[in-house]
Amino acid sequence: MKFYALRGAITVEQNEKDEILSKTRLLLNQLIERNDLENKDIVSIIFTATKDIDAVYPAAAAREMGMTNIPLMCCQEMYVEGSLPLCIRILMHIQLEKERTLQHVYLGKAVTLRPDLAKLTIAIDGPAGAGKSTIAKLLAEKLGILYLDTGAMYRAIGLKILKNGGDPRKPEDVIPLIKDTDVKVQYEHGKQKVYLDGQDVTDEIRTRQVSSAASDVGTIPEVRKKLVELQRQIAERTSLVMDGRDIGTHVMPNATLKIFLTASPEERARRRWKELKEKGTEVEFDTILQEIIQRDLNDSSRSCAPLRKADDAVLIDTTGKSIDQVIKEIENLLKV
Repeated sequence: MKFYALRGAITVEQNEKDEILSKTRLLLNQLIERNDLENKDIVSIIFTATKDIDAVYPAAAAREMGMTNIPLMCCQEMYVEGSLPLCIRILMHIQLEKERTLQHVYLGKAVTLRPDLAKLTIAIDGPAGAGKSTIAKLLAEKLGILYLDTGAMYRAIGLKILKNGGDPRKPEDVIPLIKDTDVKVQYEHGKQKVYLDGQDVTDEIRTRQVSSAASDVGTIPEVRKKLVELQRQIAERTSLVMDGRDIGTHVMPNATLKIFLTASPEERARRRWKELKEKGTEVEFDTILQEIIQRDLNDSSRSCAPLRKADDAVLIDTTGKSIDQVIKEIENLLKV
């Protein structure tokens, strides 16, 4: 048998029982999932918490997860001036039949404890038509990391509401339909595929009607809560580029780099008009422009996670710039 010591750490937002147990479960699950472990592989677990955490023992989360036969211990860390606050650490002793390379896990603000293990997470926000998706896809490809299209996830929800005859602006129509909804964004043969309840809806979600519905359902807190939770889980596990309208302010507030892309309404309308024309859809430029202006108003004035630039985001105006120029700007920021 081979014996190993596996390390992990995570931070909590506040000293509250539910928050502490939830974050501890997340850390335990990540240690187990990333290292393909079973309870029988775990010899013992030592939990430590900084002195500002005393609402509950973190080890209680392990018991709730069914770890009833694994010896557990909770300890309070010594205080060191300037150390990371509200932090839970885990030392997990395991035994395996064969030699294996294991992955330590550091989540939340605890990533600063092990910069050598840190992920690269890039948040790209901005209004409709600013070039977020195009830039994010190509940047992720150049960096060799995942691109997560959050807009496609909202479009999928909007499509489901429309297909079921609901009004995407009415919570009473939307909330009952999303409870058991499954949305997946994945890559197959180098192309993004979007699945709604097991069905490929990659092309269906790219209509003007679905785009409008996506903006509407995005104002409903229950929709955002469901999708944001999924997005955060993915971001905790891997390096990625994520684009949307509140990624840097809400979904990934601790992203390695935050970008806010923008362009004039006329420039964004021109891009959208050209895209639709190339697809064979005839529409007046002024119609597109008014839709863009209205979309900006909706996104920036909604009460739930409105569109705004994060304080620590870098503003890049893409008006008159090529895609290569914008990507080069972002690459230079990563080198700083």
